[in-house]
Amino acid sequence: MFDDKKTKYYLVGVITFSVLLTSLSFYFYQAFFSPNTLLEKEEPYLLKIPSNATFQTVSDSLYYAEAIQDVISFSFVAKVLGYQELVKPGLYTIQPRMNNLALVRKLRSGDQTPVKITFNNVRTKEDLAEKITKNIEVQELDFYGLLTDSVYIRKFGFEEETIMSMFVPNTYEVWWNTSAENLFDRMYKEYERFWTEERKQKANDLGLSQLEVSTLASIVQAETQKADERPKVAGVYLNRLRINMPLQADPTLVFAVGDFSIKRVLNVHKEIESPYNTYKYLGLPPGPINLPEISALDAVLNYEDHNYLYFCAKDDFSGYHAFATNLNEHLNNARRYQNALNKAKIY
Repeated sequence: MFDDKKTKYYLVGVITFSVLLTSLSFYFYQAFFSPNTLLEKEEPYLLKIPSNATFQTVSDSLYYAEAIQDVISFSFVAKVLGYQELVKPGLYTIQPRMNNLALVRKLRSGDQTPVKITFNNVRTKEDLAEKITKNIEVQELDFYGLLTDSVYIRKFGFEEETIMSMFVPNTYEVWWNTSAENLFDRMYKEYERFWTEERKQKANDLGLSQLEVSTLASIVQAETQKADERPKVAGVYLNRLRINMPLQADPTLVFAVGDFSIKRVLNVHKEIESPYNTYKYLGLPPGPINLPEISALDAVLNYEDHNYLYFCAKDDFSGYHAFATNLNEHLNNARRYQNALNKAKIY
């Protein structure tokens, strides 16, 4: 009798243990391997994990975005794999129907998705700070703070007037959580990459430094949006520099005034006291008046060799210019353009 009871208890224990083991095994399998992300969606979800985020931040973000269905199983797998104490910031692409194991491994390994930053049509440091930080975690004001920190930018060989020369407009891939300082380092590397030995030699042949090329390129860019005309405009300014003639570049007056809404430069603007007034002061201004694009930089380095000393916007408002070798011819071109402005009521 006693043996029968003992056997019965043993069997019950074995069966209970087997059921529990099976249940636990099934739960473990389900928790680790069953699809748990975006079960009813086809598009991936971009998860942003801020710097200094906790695991709770991550799980809440996934849950409230409906990127995961079962937050408990996700938390369980994260705990087992040690991810809860090893959260890594960044931008992560969560694909539909990922299981918890794949998801946690991705997040734990820091398998980020890079983002693209693009900055062009930049006039001021404020513009640059806004555009370069648009798709990343860095705050606009933090990056602007570095742009205007004279001590910091001197480490890269620039001054407050020339720092814009360091940024070559293009599209770059960076990590979403890159710091302002790391982004600065990256842009300096891109600057060095742009200035190949060939480009440096061309600048040297012009008698210009890299910074002076950027400054002249910014003026050329402001004068014409037509990339195919920029080498010709660059040639005019280089001719003026060679004969010690004032650049007399209207865009530098607009920059000096600080009013980019000016459509017509008047004589009163030519009297402004500023080192950027190229009607008053010979040579190049202290730094670029905008962020010159690659086409403008290369237009200076590969300028068109000619005898023109003057140019004026064409009266057909095509965006192109009429060029002249002498003042009388230029004045005739300018008169036609001014008449067109008056007719169009642009004052």
